[in-house]
Amino acid sequence: MTAPTTEPARGREPRRTADEVLTMGRMGIDIYPLQIGTSLRHVESFGKFLGGSPANVAVAAARLGRRSAIITHTGADPFGDFLHDALQGFGVDDRFVTPVADLPTPVTFCEIFPPDDFPLYFYRRPSAPDMQITADELDLDAIRDAEVFWVTVTGLSEEPSREATLAALRARAGHGYTVLDLDYRPMFWSSREEARKWIQEALPFVDVAVGNLDECESAVGEREPHAAARALHDRGVPLAIVKQGPKGVLASEDLSKPLGRASTQSGSRRTLSDGRTQVEVPPVPVDVVNGLGAGDAFGGALCHSLLAGWELERSMRFCNAAGAIVAGRLACADAMPTPAEVEAKLVEAGNAAAARG
Repeated sequence: MTAPTTEPARGREPRRTADEVLTMGRMGIDIYPLQIGTSLRHVESFGKFLGGSPANVAVAAARLGRRSAIITHTGADPFGDFLHDALQGFGVDDRFVTPVADLPTPVTFCEIFPPDDFPLYFYRRPSAPDMQITADELDLDAIRDAEVFWVTVTGLSEEPSREATLAALRARAGHGYTVLDLDYRPMFWSSREEARKWIQEALPFVDVAVGNLDECESAVGEREPHAAARALHDRGVPLAIVKQGPKGVLASEDLSKPLGRASTQSGSRRTLSDGRTQVEVPPVPVDVVNGLGAGDAFGGALCHSLLAGWELERSMRFCNAAGAIVAGRLACADAMPTPAEVEAKLVEAGNAAAARG
């Protein structure tokens, strides 16, 4: 096993106040073609961006004004230096980002065929630095103190990251909001059944689980949105968020395990006989350029809304609008919106809906 170095992040003083959002896991370089609609076989020029879902979520939260940080590793190479520069430029604290000596910073290529075809090619073998996070290196006090702690299913796919992720989740019990991004990527797993085994190991420690229909099937064996939400609740998750693609998003909250959010009722919110309350919110229309960063923008907006204590419907509308903005842009991290941009998108969507009658 390749061990991380103990070298601290470059030029950073330790943060003295708790993070509002602390993420953990995958980070690397996204290489996006600048010729949209062209196979990588023929692409001649590319853009280089910070990537990886937990990194993108940390950036999205920072863009929305939150103090954010990430726990991860890079390679000891120029790409790793670039990622430090990018995090600092976005206002994300990199004090928990250290290099691994013998593994390169991972690179991910994508092809862009709007509106819904974005193949990804991960270069992360035999392993990636971000999969070498170990339990004994974790700052458990910082993990407990963060108001929102965000991890992904990918972190459970390989040791030692798996044990580190589970150790972090156990340490979080009863502290703030803990979010599991169901983020199932088949290339990181031997089978869907193997993924489900470890996801279900993690779910009892989670306050919020968020994923699309395929990811919910991987987590709990249910693809129908309401059944998936119910299955997540049955495994101890208070707030289940199920993305339904063109049908929008379903958010289901178990009222027996309140998260402290506002309880304002609204027309689309319904309370079920089994003690759950649900809202379903339609998507925000957008001309898609690159759909790959939309889920991470949604995630950063979700962190922001949890911290704000917003009512469930307002939260989901804000998250949908943030995701739509990024889907209409080329990059992921660089495309994350500001609060003013999200609010403007919500007004625009509202006006369009009113015009349609």
